[in-house]
Amino acid sequence: MKRLSVLIFAFVVVLSLTACTPKTYELALVTDVGTIDDGSFNQGAWEGMKKYAIENDITYKYYQPAEDSTDSRVATIELAVSNGATTVVTPGYMFENAIWLVQTEFPDVNFIFLDGSPSNVTGYDNSGTPNQFLPGSTTADYTVGSHTLPIFYKEQESGFLAGYAAVKDGYTALGFVGGMAVPAVIRYGYGFIQGAAYAAEEMSMTAPVTINYWYSGTFGPSSDVSDKATSWYNTGTEVIFAAAGGAGNSVMSAAEQSTSGKVIGVDVDQSAASTTVITSAKKELANSVYEALQKVYDGTFVGGTAWNLGAAQDGVGLPLDFTRFNTFTQAQYDVILAALVNGTVTVSGDTSVTPDSFDSSYVTVTVQ
Repeated sequence: MKRLSVLIFAFVVVLSLTACTPKTYELALVTDVGTIDDGSFNQGAWEGMKKYAIENDITYKYYQPAEDSTDSRVATIELAVSNGATTVVTPGYMFENAIWLVQTEFPDVNFIFLDGSPSNVTGYDNSGTPNQFLPGSTTADYTVGSHTLPIFYKEQESGFLAGYAAVKDGYTALGFVGGMAVPAVIRYGYGFIQGAAYAAEEMSMTAPVTINYWYSGTFGPSSDVSDKATSWYNTGTEVIFAAAGGAGNSVMSAAEQSTSGKVIGVDVDQSAASTTVITSAKKELANSVYEALQKVYDGTFVGGTAWNLGAAQDGVGLPLDFTRFNTFTQAQYDVILAALVNGTVTVSGDTSVTPDSFDSSYVTVTVQ
């Protein structure tokens, strides 16, 4: 009986010690505004990290900042590191100031940074004005740590494919709703215009494709966005490319309430969000996060310089589901994608021009 009591006591002690041992998570994703099921940027990054972690039996966790601020992003990254993270994935340019700070604070942690690069400047346009609220921020600094990998995408190529597919599918009255006029969104829109024009010229169309063009100023659902989309659908717009984050849901709602309005999604395959989504201008977020993690664990990870992924690097494209198109086929897609890959077709990513600078006999842009 005495021996049994000793064994029971020892078992209880072991359980107690186990319960007090904190759970550690080796891989961490810190979300941008939104959650891991936002059907957009966060979700794509999360899916890539989760897939790699599960396949390789690595612990992983996501963290969501308490508020939309650099302080909150830094605090959340610090929490992830304190919980054992050795690699942190951050999606979205709004992490630029936060990564600039933490890459110095944590020199032994790898940072995979999607759609942005560390800096201490204010604004998304890297205007060169140091953020006075950052410690040690007196002159503009764009240092990328040797353990930090910025990953960018050629949105203009993805937008080009979407515009090309829409016109080849028979749509000639198009719309573009961007969120904030940040460079990535601008490149999506300009690529969309160029793709529509290329298809129209290829088809020898006698009347130009028309494109309504508007930046909503928000990445969140908005009655202004749904009202704008509704007015466009009511006056003949057939398809709207919504490169606007959560504001794309407002475009989808307007399309669902219209008689025949269609939508092109963005960043990830958004077909599950609405039956009105005919395709999506994708960034291969999951693939690029997965590939970067592979390099971390096989010892070939190199920070300090950025990846810039386009069609040639399998970094952008359309979902391989053509069932919502009327006539556009996989074969047609393969041909135009190959032209981007081999450089036969090039798409301008110059954000310094205006949308209507692309006007031609094949496309007319109306900026609103």
